[in-house]
Amino acid sequence: MTRKPRVPPAPLPQRDGVDPVRVRLPLDDGTCATVREHLVARLAAGPGVVDRMLREGRIVGADGAPLTPDTPYATGLYVWFHRELPAEPRVPGTLDVVYRDEHIVVVDKPHFLATMPRGSHVTQTALARLRADLGVPALGAAHRLDRLTAGLLLFTVRPEERGAYQTLFSDRRVHKEYEAVAAYDPAVALPRTVRSHIVKERGVLAAYEVPDAEPNSESRVELLAHDGRLGRYRLVPHTGRTHQLRVHMNALGLPLLGDPLYPEVLPPVAPDDFRRPLQLLARALEFTDPLTGAAHRFVSGRTLDAWTSPGAWADG
Repeated sequence: MTRKPRVPPAPLPQRDGVDPVRVRLPLDDGTCATVREHLVARLAAGPGVVDRMLREGRIVGADGAPLTPDTPYATGLYVWFHRELPAEPRVPGTLDVVYRDEHIVVVDKPHFLATMPRGSHVTQTALARLRADLGVPALGAAHRLDRLTAGLLLFTVRPEERGAYQTLFSDRRVHKEYEAVAAYDPAVALPRTVRSHIVKERGVLAAYEVPDAEPNSESRVELLAHDGRLGRYRLVPHTGRTHQLRVHMNALGLPLLGDPLYPEVLPPVAPDDFRRPLQLLARALEFTDPLTGAAHRFVSGRTLDAWTSPGAWADG
């Protein structure tokens, strides 16, 4: 059995809680004589960007020494650099630590904060902000929440322990409860369990249900309270399909307030428009710690504005 080559440790420190980019040069096909030529073709970073980074010594090898424009191409060579980060408006709200021990950190995140760096959201993510705030560069996410969803997130302190906590989620050994605000309809009989076959295609914003297909998703929907116009709901997912709760509530004719995708995809808003957040909150996480055996139950301290302050939420 061929063993995978050992990946050297990053020679560059994190910046604002974000890891440096690592690139491993593939098998040499003779098209590139230098590392520079490969990076220009691979990164599509724009005219002159790679050359400027090389001149400034910002692209390094495994030993941390800067590469030059003439560094020869070598199959399997690792190089590192920090990408040029776009300016990101700071997401409002605090990232509150609910629990912390030597193995895990549980935080209560605000709406609009992505879990991990991706696309245009890099420093303004829960992972990057938490690494910087706590001074724990090895911190990693055990699961994810949508950027628009607020509530509880579980992080691991040690990379070698992350798999044990990720397995809790993949094996459905974490009890998750959500709260949501949507229209109230007395004709919708609740509580009920919703099952359907959900498909989320790569590059397509909204997921959709396939009629008469074998269900691959299941959610419990309960009405906690209503004022005759709006309802506050408890949502308990038994599976973890992308946008599952939003899709199921929409299928009941109760799309969540502030949802930009269901029942219809709305035009994108400005990056600094934090008005009328999606009214979905990851309220509770409950599990048995796979390393210590401790029984954990964590509860978010956040509220949903459309329920507690509907006028202020609507006015945005």
